[in-house]
Amino acid sequence: MSFRSVFIALVVGFGLVLGGLLVNSQRPRIETNQPNVEFVRATGKCAECHTRQHHSVVHEFELSMHARKGVTCLDCHQPVEHQEKQDHHSFILTKTLTAANCRQCHESIYQEFAHSRHGAPSWAAVFGEKGSEDFPLTPEQVAAAEQFHPGSCKRPANPLVALEGGAAVTSGCVSCHSVGRPNRDGTIGSCTACHTRHTSSVEIARLPSTCGQCHMGPDHSQIEIYTESKHGVMFQAQRSLLDLSVEPKKLTTREMFVPTCATCHMSGLNGMKVTHDPSERLSYNLFAEISEQRPNALRAQAEMKRLCTNCHTQPLVDRVYREAEAVVNGTNDKIREAKSIMTALRQEGLIGDKPFQHPLDFHYFDLWHYYGRTSKHGAFMGGGDFVQWHGNYPILQHTTELKAQTEELRREHAQK
Repeated sequence: MSFRSVFIALVVGFGLVLGGLLVNSQRPRIETNQPNVEFVRATGKCAECHTRQHHSVVHEFELSMHARKGVTCLDCHQPVEHQEKQDHHSFILTKTLTAANCRQCHESIYQEFAHSRHGAPSWAAVFGEKGSEDFPLTPEQVAAAEQFHPGSCKRPANPLVALEGGAAVTSGCVSCHSVGRPNRDGTIGSCTACHTRHTSSVEIARLPSTCGQCHMGPDHSQIEIYTESKHGVMFQAQRSLLDLSVEPKKLTTREMFVPTCATCHMSGLNGMKVTHDPSERLSYNLFAEISEQRPNALRAQAEMKRLCTNCHTQPLVDRVYREAEAVVNGTNDKIREAKSIMTALRQEGLIGDKPFQHPLDFHYFDLWHYYGRTSKHGAFMGGGDFVQWHGNYPILQHTTELKAQTEELRREHAQK
């Protein structure tokens, strides 16, 4: 073979290889990136298809603790008792993943969650004791919730559900309150509301912004209050110095020297008990029209104070509680005064018995549901502006206006 022929063959061969590399370089990364051995072992057969179709899902799972511990897709997606099944490319999977799947490994955590206000009480707050038509609450679920949170489920549907309409409720209320939606398999709620799907991340669950998806706005402005507080300011400044990924039972103030919502309400800081019942350390029903102590308030307050003393002195903690309780009592007195005016107007027949039928109904609702709640939460969470300008000032303003409009209604009625 002549040199010329060999040279041409080499050039052509090199050109083909180069062309193949150039073509391959233009293909999407999800087609060219090959999973490593650990990745394949963690995700199993599912990754072969889903890496092409839903690369983000597979990649999130690859990063998760589940993947690192050898949990496979089928471990979570296989159907459990009472779940609807589906055939997915010869794999039998559950049609809907619920807390029933998570509890197969995390039973104690599920029980804590089910006993919390994030459970059935969250759903009943919208749809009442019976739940919605598509997702009803069972008498057993209601009875179980009432043991821990009396009055939380034995209640009528929120009147705004009927007044605002199904579309608003589905895209509004349900988007948050579905954390406690009953599942058709008999369980309550969704773990992925806080931990997210496929990452199943404790780090994401510890972020204030995760809680702030729902705990925000005028009627439960916890994320706004936290952001204003010293805790929130320090978190923003020193976020990069914290380690939010530490295993819950091993978390210390070395990794979390600035608290997030989960640190105070759920975490096992410095050896304390981890809980998935965020109300376990709360001593007052601050969301209520008139706030009273919760069941087991003394024990709950002692636990929260013990948590606080990981970073603060006992005298400081006691002072904060003393001042916050004074705000709760003062706010209760102001709400009672306004409520007595509304009760008198109904008794006198000046406004109807049904809620949200008269402008004063909205006026009073805003007074307690927005400003009363905000004042009380601000006092416990270190949000001075929310105690004052977003709390007590509008309470004063609305009460003054309520009294003036009441006198006007009485004058008009007397002239008839």
